[in-house]
Amino acid sequence: MTDERSKPETKPSAAAAGAAGVDLDEEDEGPDVLQIAPERQFPEEESRKGFWGKLKRGLLMTHTEIIDKVNAAMEGRATLDEETLEFLEEALIGADLGVETSLELVDGLRRDVRPQQAVDVFKLRERLVDEMAILLLDAPQPPRQPASGPRVTLVVGVNGVGKTTSVAKLARRSQLDGERVLIAAADTFRAAAIEQLELWGRRLGVDVVRTAPGGDPAAVVFDALQAARARRVDHVLVDTAGRLHTKDHLMQELSKIGRVIEREAPGWQRSTLLVLDATTGQNAISQARTFSAVVPVDGVLLAKLDGTAKGGMAVAVARELRLPVLWLGVGEQAEDLVEFRPREFAAALLG
Repeated sequence: MTDERSKPETKPSAAAAGAAGVDLDEEDEGPDVLQIAPERQFPEEESRKGFWGKLKRGLLMTHTEIIDKVNAAMEGRATLDEETLEFLEEALIGADLGVETSLELVDGLRRDVRPQQAVDVFKLRERLVDEMAILLLDAPQPPRQPASGPRVTLVVGVNGVGKTTSVAKLARRSQLDGERVLIAAADTFRAAAIEQLELWGRRLGVDVVRTAPGGDPAAVVFDALQAARARRVDHVLVDTAGRLHTKDHLMQELSKIGRVIEREAPGWQRSTLLVLDATTGQNAISQARTFSAVVPVDGVLLAKLDGTAKGGMAVAVARELRLPVLWLGVGEQAEDLVEFRPREFAAALLG
């Protein structure tokens, strides 16, 4: 490489950070000086047991909206007629499940319920859960992780989707799995992204490798892999730039990073995770289509699910794009990341 190499920086432990923190809506293009409240700390077992609570809390707005509309559709009706089914279609489309997905779900009800058959509203929701779970299980399933061995994950996505905070959540998840983690701050285009990752690193006790803003991202990845080998790190997370509007530049940047990984970590497992913002609804679907054309994507992390009534777009991503949804961001804390489980997701959304 011709660019000057960045120097790995070892960050102090979370205990040394005190009350330092980061604005969790990290993609705002405001001042670079960040103020946040201290991170809540949870025992590992407690974070494991909180799956249902976190998922339901994250889907509260979508869940409430769909349930209200299903109840309204059945109000004063003893049977499931065509008018009610059309109302349900509108409710599901409004929750950003997508037109094709919503039509397929309602068609399943048409097949299963005889005309003018009496239907209890609770049983109707159970039927919808079953139909949605079938659709989700039919989508490509997440790849199985190997039992052991180091790995590197490229985290991609346009600016503003919650990418930097998602990197911190993934780092915390790896910590809870007993892995040694290192973060490469390879989004050198946005200075605030580097600063935010450093703050997250101090809070979590995770080393962050960085360079000055405007530096070579591939050089950052090179230094991160060198440091990872020296420190026996299990998982390297790489935060990349999100300039999708300059596709050629982004392709060149990611290709260069890929060559560095192939040369410096040939035996490591490599994956690319696309972060999407759930609050953007169907716009995120278009964004995912475009990004997938620029770089091969192995899976999706759906961020900001707790701040939207558009949680159904996770179903649209899995069904329409044939991309496995791997993670759901359901809150602002580092522990607020849950695995995507099709059956549980459908039950939390509609049950």
